[in-house]
Amino acid sequence: MNDMIIGVDLAKSIFQVHGALMATGEIQFKKKLTREQFRVFMPKLAPSVVIFEACGSANYWAGQMEAMGHQAKLIAPQFVRPF
Repeated sequence: MNDMIIGVDLAKSIFQVHGALMATGEIQFKKKLTREQFRVFMPKLAPSVVIFEACGSANYWAGQMEAMGHQAKLIAPQFVRPF
């Protein structure tokens, strides 16, 4: 497992994706991606921890990330702000 943590803000059409190193919190990337761009972008990354806010589509996307080799985690809305 890579030492990167990726936070994803799910929305209707544009996803905000933020990648940082777990050990230092150093930002590696920030991107705005459409759903299709997100599907293409994520398999290119090394296996990482991907964090989603628990919402209606989060379970679907968590399954998609696990199929790509990432570890997906859902967190409660009150804990999203730190990410």
